[in-house]
Amino acid sequence: MQVSVETTSGLGRRMTVQIPAEQMDQQVDSKLQQLTRSVRLDGFRPGKVPLSVVKKRYEDQVRKETAAELIASTYEQALQQENLKPAGEPSIEQTRNRSGEELEYVAVFDVYPEVEIPDLSDLQIERPLAEVAEAEIDQMLDKLRRQRMTWTKVERAAANGDRVEIDFEGTVDGQAFSGNAAKNVPLELGSGSMIPGFEDQLIGVSAGDSKTIDVTFPEDYGSAEVAGKAAKFDITVHSVSEAALPELDDEFARAFGVGDGGLDALREEVRKNMRRELDAAIKNRIKSQVFDALLEKAGLDVPASLLDSEIDALIKKDGEGADAGGDRSRYEDEARRRVALGLLISEIIQRNQLAIDPDRVRETIEEMAQSYENPEEVVQWYYSNQEMLTGVQTLIMEETVVNWVVEQAQVEEKSTTFEELMQAVSSAA
Repeated sequence: MQVSVETTSGLGRRMTVQIPAEQMDQQVDSKLQQLTRSVRLDGFRPGKVPLSVVKKRYEDQVRKETAAELIASTYEQALQQENLKPAGEPSIEQTRNRSGEELEYVAVFDVYPEVEIPDLSDLQIERPLAEVAEAEIDQMLDKLRRQRMTWTKVERAAANGDRVEIDFEGTVDGQAFSGNAAKNVPLELGSGSMIPGFEDQLIGVSAGDSKTIDVTFPEDYGSAEVAGKAAKFDITVHSVSEAALPELDDEFARAFGVGDGGLDALREEVRKNMRRELDAAIKNRIKSQVFDALLEKAGLDVPASLLDSEIDALIKKDGEGADAGGDRSRYEDEARRRVALGLLISEIIQRNQLAIDPDRVRETIEEMAQSYENPEEVVQWYYSNQEMLTGVQTLIMEETVVNWVVEQAQVEEKSTTFEELMQAVSSAA
């Protein structure tokens, strides 16, 4: 068997394999000889069909079958001979298959890159330090109150924080535009849900009022049709309602499933949840720094086949099916990052003989289950669902690598607050 390999691109390879004619023809002849003993043809007794007749009728079919078998059996041998590690499935094409000549086929594939773990001794990692302050718990409880806010119609002028129900119809240069009109729209004044200036001009209106307001769409508005343009909106006010917040008492606590302990127990539960969020945010901040540094320092090229597979996975995750309408490019950066990180993480784990701690896996699942009504059922569900369990194991594997990298790096601790960290998480999403 002769093998030659050429590089078609950075990680692309084209491998040509030639199998001696003698080997190919010998196997074909052997199979044809076996057929003479089993094939049934009109005019001949069973087992007495001449080889020349069998060869004339079946040689092409037997040659194709034999070629497929030889390709399957020699492909792996050729890879080992050339010390190649293909990424993804190859594209294989027969280029020669005639009697008396070598069987030749060409396999086109990507290979895995040589992964080098970069020097991390000069890496600087910033570790956030924060606690959950009592004032921040108060703010969270206030948010919970606002989630259970009720509205009562009032016969007075609208103030900031009230809710008005309105019809509106907008024009730009006297012309209607897409999405310019709506009826019976509830709008909380001061919420910032409308374009700047819209809500401010409704302070002071009463039920039954009609008013025309002038606003300007922001330059970065989502619709290019009206971005940066001045507009007029004709407003009809149907009602004005004021907010009523529930009292922060034991009854309020019971509404959130807290039984014994009342408001104090709810406050403690909120503290624990915020602490979990804070710990997760700190871990993610460190993980992000570590992964960004690994990618930048390694400068790793990724196989096109793995990149395409990861793009397919992201499209499927988004629910767009196997075809995203041809717009695969918007997934490429994220897919490239995932593939490169996967290669780096695997190499670090293998080279440093890092192991996933099963106790840490269970601890993580139990932590995740705490936010559900029946934590033990959630834990059992994770362990009975291999896909979900694998997801947690992957997280722990990443965490293990992050801890290893941090041990090599220079870590500086920086004080911050819960609110600052949550804002950073929100901005990064």
